[in-house]
Amino acid sequence: MMHIYQVDAFATELFGGNAAAVCPLETWLSDDVMQALAAENNLAETAFFVADESGAADYGLRWFTPEAEVDLCGHATLASAWVLFNAVTSDSDVVTFSTRSGILTVTRGQDDMITMDFPQCTLKPAPHPDDLLRALGGPALDYCTASNDMRLAVLGSVEAVRDLKPNFAAIAAMGSHGLIVTAKGEGDVDFVSRFFAPQIGIPEDPVTGAAHTVLAPYWGKRLKKDTFTARQISKRGGEVLCQLDGDRVKLSGRAVLYMKGEVYT
Repeated sequence: MMHIYQVDAFATELFGGNAAAVCPLETWLSDDVMQALAAENNLAETAFFVADESGAADYGLRWFTPEAEVDLCGHATLASAWVLFNAVTSDSDVVTFSTRSGILTVTRGQDDMITMDFPQCTLKPAPHPDDLLRALGGPALDYCTASNDMRLAVLGSVEAVRDLKPNFAAIAAMGSHGLIVTAKGEGDVDFVSRFFAPQIGIPEDPVTGAAHTVLAPYWGKRLKKDTFTARQISKRGGEVLCQLDGDRVKLSGRAVLYMKGEVYT
């Protein structure tokens, strides 16, 4: 038997942001069992963490979609840190995770804000593939590939991103880790986005931390600034505060506990 938490990340109230399952472990389960648990949860991500005996970090952390393990997940990292800060231990405001993407440091600040320090992605302009036109139902203003194998398509307005009805088969045929669609924001919001990854079992992800390691450097060059207020305008939606810091990007947000339970394996 083990505990499981479901946390709405990048949210200030229930039923917003992106839901992640978090499973604190005493020792690692087999890959097959963790993948089966993620499929059973049927959330965008299920995170597992265990105390790191190597001394490199406080905990080892791994993330699974319903179909695959991934190299980096922002909202499930935020959710895992929330569980550690609020349910497992409360004697520190900093936790480090050893992951496939290196050592990640997460800090708890004022007003329940949690800040994650992630590696920044690099981007390259790329030719617009035929599948992109089919995916979007029309051309993009700009198109890039990112070092995390995500794709970034830029549209002309917030409305174009919000009203997009993507062709998921075409997105899956692009063969990447997902397609980010973005546009310059309005008012206090610097940029908006949506994220689609049907090829790894996530038709649309409500709020995607890893996508903002691509979005922040892209909009940093476009807007000539290094701090941003971003909104992912999925149905649930969520706000991500971003800060470029050398070759890193700091992503901040809040989280809300939805459920705690027990799993019998």
